[in-house]
Amino acid sequence: MAQCTICSSYTKFDGGLCTKCYHEKNGHKHPIEKHEEVEDSNGLSSKEHDYRYGMIKGRIAETLIQELFLSLGYNVFRYGMENTIPGIMELLKGVRSDVAQEIRRMPDFVMQNPKTKEVYFVEVKFRANEEFSLRNLPKNYPYENAYIVLVSKKHIKCITVSELQEGKEITPSSSNYLGKRKEFDLDKDVIIDFCNFAVQFFEKV
Repeated sequence: MAQCTICSSYTKFDGGLCTKCYHEKNGHKHPIEKHEEVEDSNGLSSKEHDYRYGMIKGRIAETLIQELFLSLGYNVFRYGMENTIPGIMELLKGVRSDVAQEIRRMPDFVMQNPKTKEVYFVEVKFRANEEFSLRNLPKNYPYENAYIVLVSKKHIKCITVSELQEGKEITPSSSNYLGKRKEFDLDKDVIIDFCNFAVQFFEKV
């Protein structure tokens, strides 16, 4: 999950800043946030609200992909930091050590193809704008053999880390759909069903 490098709240890009920290760092007057009034109540602060909201979107995307692969007979193992070390995300908020960064970079899943028995690292991301490029990965991302599965409002696309390093990227007009990955050998009709689920869950995001 992408986090602000200053306050650890949810942000759009890995290694970037949230809107509030960006404006503060550049000496801008921070625009009024739509959830700012929450800070005057006993509810979540604006920063905490955005962080939790981003977490929920990410978890929905992860669940969609997990269920997609399970429905096609894959062995699916949750591998990310929260699954390997429960509660670690809260403990690492604001921590900037090398070890903490390595833990954050752990892919979300290990998937095993039931036919070939091959295993794959899979990192799931949600992007409303359907864009993902090398700059969205943390610097020196160690899992060069990982697959990035991008869930958007309309499509589910996939690209490898090595392809990102070659300059390829996911855009709204790109055709790197998950169903075209021959190594996964997935049923395109099932993927369409899960794309429809994504539309229902994310249409107002």
